[in-house]
Amino acid sequence: MRPLPLALASAVLLRCLSGVDAFAQETRYIDDRSSAATIVKSLYNSVNRKEYARAWDYFGDEKPATDFKAFADGYASTERVDVEIGAVSEEGAAGSIFYSVPVAIRAVGADGSEKVFAGCYTARQVNAQIQEPPFRPLHIDKGSLKPADGDLVDALPAQCGDTPPAKTDAAFEQAKAAFAASHAEQCEANGGARADDPSNAPQAYPISYHYKTDAEGAEPRQARLFRFYCSMGAYNEVHIYYVSDEISGVNELHFAEPELDIRYENDNSEGKVESITVIGFRSSGELINSFYDEATMSISSHAKWRGVGDAASSGTWIFRDGAFALVNYEVDASYDGEINPETVVDYNTPP
Repeated sequence: MRPLPLALASAVLLRCLSGVDAFAQETRYIDDRSSAATIVKSLYNSVNRKEYARAWDYFGDEKPATDFKAFADGYASTERVDVEIGAVSEEGAAGSIFYSVPVAIRAVGADGSEKVFAGCYTARQVNAQIQEPPFRPLHIDKGSLKPADGDLVDALPAQCGDTPPAKTDAAFEQAKAAFAASHAEQCEANGGARADDPSNAPQAYPISYHYKTDAEGAEPRQARLFRFYCSMGAYNEVHIYYVSDEISGVNELHFAEPELDIRYENDNSEGKVESITVIGFRSSGELINSFYDEATMSISSHAKWRGVGDAASSGTWIFRDGAFALVNYEVDASYDGEINPETVVDYNTPP
């Protein structure tokens, strides 16, 4: 087997598979109206990207300025806006649900100056079942922010209104909703009924990390990993993963896997393996028989190609610099009744 040139493979994986740098993540396009919290995050994402028409459109009839020009001009000297969002509360009234969103922001000027503001946004979702075209999605009904002292966490209001918000794990709930919307039907059709087994309940794991570009001694960043059981066959169990961080919110994970050219003697898979060659990389949204190791911050999988387990593929993806990267992949393609995997990708062992 001829291995990939190490320099080329490293560059491909780091650039294409491990995510982008911290600055790019902060300005990655986010347009999410699935919850009151995410629509406020989307508002400030559009401001940071200088997409003021999109920011203007998140508001309903009550706009935040007399006209669009005045709204856009208000951000003329703003370099970026950092946002912190608290626990959202909700209340139903006359065919709508109103959400109260505690918010603190730090506006950083082009000259480096910083100002902190805090207050509340109200988001409104009109009952979709009673609407007629044009449909009105969840939108920001109004907002009021005032100058505040301290950092974002200190300035963030504990609640908005008189009703304390319910204590919920917002990121976990959002991941559950995303999984249900994208995979519930498919997973149930392929044996998802076993999801009722308590051992297959969704799992959440905290991740504490730094970017390579973070200053020495900087406070660690926080992320959450969520694992969802999807289905089970005769000898393989399928899992789907989501990750949440303070910049990008909740996103489904896809994992880099090598594309293999496997050659057998006499072109018969029951025969001797002549060669296994990596001919590229692709991504998969499903991992087989996988688990997360909190000690090593890595996800491992082991997919059996047949029940006796003498042919299989295994991978390891480690969390570093804010993303999961493939570091090891092994293949046992021999169907010979023995367990004898061959390493085809190895970025853990020094050259």
